[in-house]
Amino acid sequence: MGFSSIIREYLINSTFHGVKFIADDSYHVAERIFWIVCVVVSWVGSAFLIDASLEAFQTSAISFVVETSYRDWNTRFPSIAVCEMRNMERIQAIADELWGEEHDFAMEEVLNEIGYFRGESYHTVNECTGEDMAQNCFSDNFTAYAQLVRSSCDETLEDCYWNDIPFDCCRYFQPIETELGLCYAVNSLQTSAKSPLRLDMISNKHTGPGKLTITVLTEAYVYTIGEEEVPNFITPKSDVLLVDHYIAYRRQISIKDIENDPEAKQVSVEQRKCRFPDENNLDVHRYYSYSACSVQCRKDKQLKLCNCTSHLMPNTDSSLKCNMSGLICLNEHYDDLTIVVPKWSVSRKGVVCDCLPSCTEVDIGIVHDSRESIFDTDRRYSIIEIKLSALPTERYKRNVVRGRLDLVGRSRNH
Repeated sequence: MGFSSIIREYLINSTFHGVKFIADDSYHVAERIFWIVCVVVSWVGSAFLIDASLEAFQTSAISFVVETSYRDWNTRFPSIAVCEMRNMERIQAIADELWGEEHDFAMEEVLNEIGYFRGESYHTVNECTGEDMAQNCFSDNFTAYAQLVRSSCDETLEDCYWNDIPFDCCRYFQPIETELGLCYAVNSLQTSAKSPLRLDMISNKHTGPGKLTITVLTEAYVYTIGEEEVPNFITPKSDVLLVDHYIAYRRQISIKDIENDPEAKQVSVEQRKCRFPDENNLDVHRYYSYSACSVQCRKDKQLKLCNCTSHLMPNTDSSLKCNMSGLICLNEHYDDLTIVVPKWSVSRKGVVCDCLPSCTEVDIGIVHDSRESIFDTDRRYSIIEIKLSALPTERYKRNVVRGRLDLVGRSRNH
């Protein structure tokens, strides 16, 4: 049997609709040509339909909707992080301990800049470089000096309450390394602990809106962020309370969570245009988030410009952290390293950071802020009260509308 006979036998017995009429000699030539045209057109059309289905699968696999069936939701309170802003009394005590009471007071400003580094180091560069360098200057090991300056948790927080029920502050507010230095955060995924304790901060129709109250003993920044987010240079100002002594702060917030379809993880990152926290491609933090990604961008840009990173950069080998010459470089490129610009704005100074959002990020809004003075001259402290203004009545839902099985099914139908 020749090859043409095999092909003819295959076409006659094929389950592909129409092809047997092409190979069957009993049909008129015109009829067989008609079936050739029909088969070719149908196959070409199917190819276009499959290509369109593949394109839709790649670009429109996810739909984003708002849910309002809120009666049975459990709403998790956001993570609260406390980052010391400054503590001049402690700096003075550390300076006295290091260099004696008759030390150059300019060194206290140097310690302040090193301990609470925010990208600029004006006093450090001016006092510790050049011919008129101040006595007791140091040119490396900045991380160790920063650790000396920063207050411990017990020196930062006391009297913590969830819904007016007390809890141990420093058991649940755990250390978290950030580009701002050491902070303390409750219910954060990014804390330094391998198995962090979590406080049950759930709000629902049974508990009512949740409320967290803490007493802060130092001047600090208090961040209201998602559990996978980290305090950083570009955290929106609306998410940060600048806390000073003798003030009681009250903040009411609203929350809109994101609920993900269970199949969302099976869809590629490129299709859903977000990352889950455990899909981490960063080295500065253990879990992915938009803010953690922005820190990674800054670290990469610091290495590119200065061949070293800030001494407060988390999860970074000490050999990569800047000495004095590196600190001078970071200071000179302050605008290049602290301003985030879109990737199409190449002419502007700043860090180009094309980060995807987190798939689980929470939308936190500020409903109302108030503050009043505390009249207590015996000690210095502030009181922070952060409360849900009301239980959420809507949340976002990320649905998978074109999964892999849908693609296979559509392809088979075509």
